[in-house]
Amino acid sequence: MTALVIAEHDNASLKGSTLNTITAAAQCGGDVHVLVAGHNCGAAAEAASKVAGVAKVLVADAAQFADGLAENVAEQALALASGYSHILAPATAFGKNVLPRVAAKLDVGQISEITKVDSPDTFERPIYAGNAIATVQSSDAVKVITVRTTGFDAAAATGGSAAIEKVEAVGDSGKSAFVSREVAKSDRPELTAAKIIVSGGRGMGSGDNFKILEPLADKLGAAMGASRAAVDAGFVPNDWQVGQTGKIVAPQLYIAVGISGAIQHLAGMKDSKTIVAINKDPEAPIFSVADYGIVGDLFEVVPQLVKELG
Repeated sequence: MTALVIAEHDNASLKGSTLNTITAAAQCGGDVHVLVAGHNCGAAAEAASKVAGVAKVLVADAAQFADGLAENVAEQALALASGYSHILAPATAFGKNVLPRVAAKLDVGQISEITKVDSPDTFERPIYAGNAIATVQSSDAVKVITVRTTGFDAAAATGGSAAIEKVEAVGDSGKSAFVSREVAKSDRPELTAAKIIVSGGRGMGSGDNFKILEPLADKLGAAMGASRAAVDAGFVPNDWQVGQTGKIVAPQLYIAVGISGAIQHLAGMKDSKTIVAINKDPEAPIFSVADYGIVGDLFEVVPQLVKELG
C-alpha cells in the first residue's frame, strides 16, 4: 500500500499545503511518494526529498508542466496511478482542479476535503458547512482524496532523505493553454498560511473603514481577511474572503471584527486555535465560537486595542 501526493509548488519551492497533505498520506499507511510535475523544478523536487516521511520523489520535468495546467498534471498522475492505493492533493484551487479529472478517468469516487484518516479506507469530512462530520468508507481500488489542510499538521520540511527519480513526462494534452497570471503582492502573510488573521465584516461599514484594522494587523504581523458580506459589498477584494465559499483557515489567533458569524463564515475559521470577536451585538452568532468576546463599537475598541499593544 503506497500513497502518491501530487505536490503543489512554483517550480522553486513547495507550497505549505503539500506538507499537510503528506501528513494525511502517511496516516493512510504504507510509503508516501511525491509527484513533482513542473519545468526546471529541481529545487522543488529537492525540497520534497527533504520532507520527513517521504520515501520517494517522482519528477516529471517538461515545458507543458511549467504553469501547472490541470489537464496535463492529471494525465501525469494517471500515468502513474496503477502503482498506488491512494492519490492525494491539497483541497486548494490546484488540487480541486486536478483530482476530479483523475477520479473521473479512473472511474472512482473522489473523497473531498478530508479532515481525518480513520483507517486506510475510512475518512472523515465536514458537510453542511461544517455542522456535521461524515464518515466515508471507500471500496474503490484507488482512493482519490483532497485534503483540507487545516485538519492536519504540516510534515517537517527537513529531516527526510528521499530518493529522487525522474519519470517519463506525458505529452501536452492540448486542451488548455496558459495565458497570464496576476499575482497580488502584499507585505502581509498569505491568508491561508498566516498564524494570525484580522478579519472584518459588514459591520465595518465601508472599504475605507478597513483601514482601521491595518494598524492592528501591523502590530500583530497578521494577514487581513473578510467575511463574504464584506466582499460582496465591494469593501475588499475577493481573495480576502474567509468561509465556506472562500478560504479555509486555522491560524493560532483569529480576530473577527464586525462579523456577525453566519454559518458559512464559521465553516471557514472555527478551527482557529484562539478566536477573538468584537461586535456591538451581544447576540451575534460569532460569540458562540469565540474564546474571547468584546461587546462594543469596533470604531472605539480597535483603536484602544492598538494603543494597548503599544
